Amino acid sequence: MHEIDIKSIDELYADIPAKYFLKKPLALPEGLSELGVKKHVEALLSKNKTCLDMPVFLGAGCWPHYVPAVVREIVQRSEFLTAYTPYQAEISQGMLQALFEYQSMICELTAMDVANCSMYDWASALGEAARMASRITRRNEILIPKIIHPERKATLHVYVEPAGINVKEVEYNRETGQISLNDLESKISKETAAVYVENPSYLGFIETHVDEISQITHAHDALFIVGVDPISLGILKPPGEYGADIVVGEGEPLGNSMNYGGPLLGIFACRDDQNMIRQMPGRIIGLTTTVDGGKHGFCMALQTREQHIRREKATSNICSNEALCAVAAAVYLALLGPNGLRELGETIMCKANYAMRLLSKIEGLKVPVFKAPHFKEFTVNFDGAGLKVREAHEALLQKGIHGGKNVSEEFPELGETALYCVTEIHTEAEIRRLAEALEEIVSAGGRKSYV
Repeated sequence: MHEIDIKSIDELYADIPAKYFLKKPLALPEGLSELGVKKHVEALLSKNKTCLDMPVFLGAGCWPHYVPAVVREIVQRSEFLTAYTPYQAEISQGMLQALFEYQSMICELTAMDVANCSMYDWASALGEAARMASRITRRNEILIPKIIHPERKATLHVYVEPAGINVKEVEYNRETGQISLNDLESKISKETAAVYVENPSYLGFIETHVDEISQITHAHDALFIVGVDPISLGILKPPGEYGADIVVGEGEPLGNSMNYGGPLLGIFACRDDQNMIRQMPGRIIGLTTTVDGGKHGFCMALQTREQHIRREKATSNICSNEALCAVAAAVYLALLGPNGLRELGETIMCKANYAMRLLSKIEGLKVPVFKAPHFKEFTVNFDGAGLKVREAHEALLQKGIHGGKNVSEEFPELGETALYCVTEIHTEAEIRRLAEALEEIVSAGGRKSYV
């Protein structure tokens, strides 16, 4: 304690309000045998309902997708599963090659030049991108769309506030959901380091003004950051083709399970600009040749982390990356290839639009809320049916269906609205079952019992 200049352990917790301290002993039960613990845990687990027990139409950042058996088989090999992450690059050639392939495929998918070998998730990638943009431009303002995942926005604030970076929100068109170009023009300035957009958006619609947003951003010498669902890039134009400087996103759909919400996989890529590459967070794996004979070898080409360079020169203190999740993504992308990814994207978009068409026929529902093309998620408004989203959701659960996410509190201006997700795993029968269930619930007129 003397070395860190404290008189008691209590000083380490001085920032925690006293009301949160437990002032009595923990009420722990008596110990059990191994068999007793096993039976107790199994009894608790039996109360759970998973996506295997009922159709699940919940997405909102962690989506239900099919993971091919070969992906699980490869990532469970001990060479990958126990390698953790390549601190000593010279003895991790297999892992390094897999991560190099991951980076290469992410670059091809996003039409960017350089990718690192993963971040924690989309939110952390966004936070790092904002700080990176601020360092490059020496400006302290980030513009983001008002329609953004609230948790992603909260993480962004956590990242940028200590660096003195301000976050401003850009309004959207209430009819289409698209970013208001007029509001963007009025808010962008010489203090703007970057403009961030998501395509598809958090509420599922495709942003159709990305070219105009890119032009406005670059006209003010700011960087253009684009957030993506990588699955959508099988059918949508990649961000690099409409001027993105940095691309971030969530790699969970690429061969990774939902895993109760994590671990996830943050995608991070940028243009081939020496100043940008040096400012990238995380690791970059490179391909080189040996001195004797020119054999291929893989190495950690860049890691701008405080553990490896002087602390004040570090771009980020992001530590353990999601290496195994990145390997899974590499296997998944290699397995599908460009044609498979396009077919998957078409399948998802067709099924989502089929679901929207069925639900829009139910009197009292507005589906989708925005007049715009959608990818795999869409909004359902219950105002016309006189229902609360919570009521409809609980009624669906009684019928063995897990509905979408309630976004009414996140966006009060949208009224009683939920965000539904449809992917390749949903069958036509399951989508029809959802539509029939919601029609029954709406017909019940908001009564509490829907049995």
